[in-house]
Amino acid sequence: MPALRKVAIVGAAAKPPGRWAPIEHDGDALFELDVLGPLVIQALAEAGLDRSAVDTAAFVTPSPSTRQLGFSTYMAARLGLRCKGSVSEVSALGVSGGLAFDQALADIALGRADAALALGISYQTNAPLPLIMDNSVRAVGDVDFQSPFGLTPISWYAFDAARYMHETGVTREQIAQVAVKSRSHAITNELAQFRKPLTLEEVLAQRMIVSPLGLFEVPSVADGAICLVLTSEDAARASGKPYVTITGRGYYHEGYHQISGRPHDMTAFPAATLAARAALDDAGLSLGDINLAELYAPCTITEILVSEAIGFCERGKGALDVATGATSVGGRIPINTSGGCLSRGHPPSLTALYGLFELRQQLLGRCGERQVKDAQLAMHCCELGNYNAALIHVLEGPQ
Repeated sequence: MPALRKVAIVGAAAKPPGRWAPIEHDGDALFELDVLGPLVIQALAEAGLDRSAVDTAAFVTPSPSTRQLGFSTYMAARLGLRCKGSVSEVSALGVSGGLAFDQALADIALGRADAALALGISYQTNAPLPLIMDNSVRAVGDVDFQSPFGLTPISWYAFDAARYMHETGVTREQIAQVAVKSRSHAITNELAQFRKPLTLEEVLAQRMIVSPLGLFEVPSVADGAICLVLTSEDAARASGKPYVTITGRGYYHEGYHQISGRPHDMTAFPAATLAARAALDDAGLSLGDINLAELYAPCTITEILVSEAIGFCERGKGALDVATGATSVGGRIPINTSGGCLSRGHPPSLTALYGLFELRQQLLGRCGERQVKDAQLAMHCCELGNYNAALIHVLEGPQ
């Protein structure tokens, strides 16, 4: 088998997450093709490529409100793609976007494709509320045992927060600082769903969603659409276009779904620990080499726990690091400079692609006031379940 090729991200385009899905009888509605199609053309133009160059298109499976089934082949046909690598749809809860990126990456690395797309569109805000709640409850735990009790994904994170507070003595106020920090990063991010300044007092004053997490400590519903363009590093270099490379990859599934019936440490997130270790080993790096990170963290507590699991923060000290600015731009290890799920926005299946988009912008020095100085190496992490699985990529900026 020939040696694996190094892969680069050479183009990207995205629509800001928000509430913009078409509703019934909306004569001015833009349907999936109308939104995603122009983003594909825009991303390819930045890469200096035509649609005829695309060999692989890895789509994230759209939301249940999408009427078109076989969405990936439909979109490939409408875009005029003729692919020798693969055309696929990926669906695996929150890690979906990361796995679509992984598919595009693998096809290029293995020589199956010379150019690949990782892309998707997700309409969340026009789905009927009963359908959203039914799907959420059925995805959380054992459908025959836990689902009848009405637990939602946010419920598990709330359990995490309560347990963490009990074990460490950290207060809700300290955990809530993540929401304030996230918003401070999002203010200068043109892709962010929420850009208005936010204070801790405002966070704490909101109604409770699942105790101890209030309205601004959990993600808002959001639609999203995004496309990343990948090629081999050799092709990227020959193009003369700016690019970043993927230098490491790690994945781990711990064998649980949400919270297992077997006793275990529910706030340890071992999948993130092991996936990060594998990605760093693959890249030949240590954690101290990483300059910034985008972490899939739907809630305030999630960012703290995964930061500790990876090793960016000492166990039990993640909330304190947020309060002291260690995880802000200008701090020791900036985390979620995009604003993360809480402020940039969280179209769940696409969130990983938005995180990769932000890291590419940072490594190319395009982030203005929120730019991390001398950013050269970055880590991206996405997850499924209650961090039952984690997929991590290490990205490197121009040499």
